[in-house]
Amino acid sequence: MSVRVRMAPSPTGFLHIGGVRTFLFNWLYARQQGGACLLRIENTDTSREVIEAVDQIQDALRWLGVDWDGPVAFQLDTADRARELAEQLVREDKAYLDDGAIRFRQPKEGVVSWEDAVRGHIEFRNELLPDLVIVRSDGHPTYNFVSPVDDITDGITHVIRGEDHVSNTPTQINIRNALGAGQPVYAHLPNILGSDGKKLSKRHGAVSVDVFRQQGYYAPALMNFLALLGWSFDEKTTVMSESELIERFSLERVGASPSTFDYQKLDWMNGVYLRGLDDQTYAAFLLDWLAGQGIDWPAERVRETVPLVREKLERLDTYPDFVRFAFAEVAPAAADPEICLAAHAALGPVNPWTAEGIESALRSLAEQLGLKPGPTFGPIRLAVTGSKISPGLFESLELVGKETSLTRLAAAADA
Repeated sequence: MSVRVRMAPSPTGFLHIGGVRTFLFNWLYARQQGGACLLRIENTDTSREVIEAVDQIQDALRWLGVDWDGPVAFQLDTADRARELAEQLVREDKAYLDDGAIRFRQPKEGVVSWEDAVRGHIEFRNELLPDLVIVRSDGHPTYNFVSPVDDITDGITHVIRGEDHVSNTPTQINIRNALGAGQPVYAHLPNILGSDGKKLSKRHGAVSVDVFRQQGYYAPALMNFLALLGWSFDEKTTVMSESELIERFSLERVGASPSTFDYQKLDWMNGVYLRGLDDQTYAAFLLDWLAGQGIDWPAERVRETVPLVREKLERLDTYPDFVRFAFAEVAPAAADPEICLAAHAALGPVNPWTAEGIESALRSLAEQLGLKPGPTFGPIRLAVTGSKISPGLFESLELVGKETSLTRLAAAADA
């Protein structure tokens, strides 16, 4: 049996990171099994807002590295077929008319059950399941009917979705049985929680893929992090490439317990990925991110900053303030004027203007002043970069150049 899964987002305006995790698990399983992964938009609306949301969903998934097979499908495309099947159920006395709507007739005896690939055996007593509207009086099929109809039509073998759909499953199984279709494999993934133990929401921080992208996360790092929310390969392996995730993924190792979205761990993992990039790839990612933020800094100067920031940054939204001194004027800082004046004199003879020569001159200056490096270098850093925190001091001075460095030291001495 060839595996076929589907990702079925609702076009709500932004792609929630919990939904992205669900899509990712579908995609990893399909790719690991050599099967197909379909993208279906669960809506019956064609307004402009929905169309824009659909574009956003596809863009966010592509950015993350998640693709799909075949064209994007819409529930609207199968509404006519769903109505025909609902009318068939009425003729077979498996559904009935109710104030212009069609209501599914639940079995009244026994249980409906399934072996969930994540949660184990689950069953519901049929007598407790209410008869459900499957086609509204306006002719629109409802989610709990058209969703299994689409799954049947598309030949879906595995329904991998969030645990909030557990309560939908017994009715959808009964509908499939009434239509003469067998059960797919169901796998209901655990919730993602915030640090307070409540379901992840905006109050915990970023929850939209677009926001994570704007904050300067590297897509492969975010994919790696999301894959570990509910699944693990073993007890120790954390950093895995896309190919390793695909090779190692299995539903058997997905846990039923909720996962906590740890923003600090995500930042750490993003830093690991950034530090692992070569200069050219890092610069390309950085320039693309800056363009997305509307920051038009000289590309060559941006490339020159890469070795300075590589070990310092965990995500790119801290980059502009960290290196702004290399792209814009710095106001005279309240730095020790005597040290700045002495540094100006010590650095004047340095030629060529390299980090090594600068370091040698400034360490000699600290000895002459009878100070440790920290108290000596701090005022110099503040004068040249305008901040107490910056990339390596010597490399920063080399980057901004001799003339600018001396000018800023002189201005700080005068101030």
